[in-house]
Amino acid sequence: MAEEGSSSAAAAERKKRLLWPKVLRWKPTSTDHIIASEKRLLSLLKTPYQQERVDIGSCPPGSNIRWFRSSSNAPRFINTVTFDSREGSPTLVLVHGYGASQGFFFRNFDALAKHFKVIAIDQLGWGGSSRPDFKCKSTEETEAWFIDSFEEWRKAKGLTNFILLGHSFGGYVASKYAHKHPEHIQHLILVGPAGFASETEHQTEALTRFRSTWKGVIINHLWESNFTPQKLIRGLGPWGKGLVRRYTSSRFGSYSEASLLSEEESRLLTDYMYHTLAAKASGELCLKYIFSFGAFPRVSLLQCASKWKVPTTFVYGVGDWMNYQGAVAARKKMKVPCEIIRVPQVVILMSRDSMVPSFSCYIDCFYMQAGHFVFIDYPLAFHSAVVYACRKILLPESGQDSAGSLPEGLISV
Repeated sequence: MAEEGSSSAAAAERKKRLLWPKVLRWKPTSTDHIIASEKRLLSLLKTPYQQERVDIGSCPPGSNIRWFRSSSNAPRFINTVTFDSREGSPTLVLVHGYGASQGFFFRNFDALAKHFKVIAIDQLGWGGSSRPDFKCKSTEETEAWFIDSFEEWRKAKGLTNFILLGHSFGGYVASKYAHKHPEHIQHLILVGPAGFASETEHQTEALTRFRSTWKGVIINHLWESNFTPQKLIRGLGPWGKGLVRRYTSSRFGSYSEASLLSEEESRLLTDYMYHTLAAKASGELCLKYIFSFGAFPRVSLLQCASKWKVPTTFVYGVGDWMNYQGAVAARKKMKVPCEIIRVPQVVILMSRDSMVPSFSCYIDCFYMQAGHFVFIDYPLAFHSAVVYACRKILLPESGQDSAGSLPEGLISV
């Protein structure tokens, strides 16, 4: 009788699913979905890679930090992909930014693996890494969440003397990590890093005026309430993926020519982004503790610039909304080598074959500025900037003059 009841319940559930319109069902996601979508995205690559979930334990040894281990002692894992290069190649570790994950570097892995042993991670609470309950209540705790988990990952991997590259919020984390553990870092590359902007008098006045408007009041309230873009994606349920698709298409384009995304790249990136954004909230809740409304750091990295111990290269797209003047201000205080490189606009050439067959010899030309995602917008120039930044480390294999000349098209500030 119990089996019959169970069978009837299962049949009723199947009937309910059939009656419930497919479009109204929520799309499922999980760590397995994220890893699967990551594999589909990275299937575009030619370079073999290894994917692993590196065990970093439940909290730093000898520590009783409740916010790191969340409400359980379960071990945490950092999702990691490694691209092997020639033996003896320097190691380059990539750290993604806010709202992203390591797959965002998919257009860079093949090229960079020709020069480096490339390792990319999902930070704790992001992508395919563990997503503990976020218990941080201060800027200090939030910084430690990312810095300490990265250090435990480094220990587990047995890494030392590597190049560390961080993008946006990942640049903030990389800077803080290099400040705390400079002995492990050969060179620091900060791509459109957050945390260096200073509120000029003009910016402060403009921001103050906006905050006094009804829109500013609402947005500031949402910010301080820790309302994240990911919550919107989850709240939209079956329509969430459509919103991600529109963002991907409008931000990165959908062309096969030049440096814009192809239709396949756009489709796979959309799928990957959706699963990483719609999964359980964790690391995303760091935002309000690190930045105030307007993306100004609670504790500016300019304050520790005079104590910088690692040679550093800043890379910005010319259309980056992160102001490179923050890097200029930091360089004035630094006592270590520091360079600032800007990646210019991209020239897109498009054949008119499909539009006007009788005039197929003509080419349409338009310009797109390399923006905050410079490694997606203009990968070739980005790769040149990274190799140039590491020229002294690569000298034995490349034969380049250590002084070097800036690759054509890049701008030195």
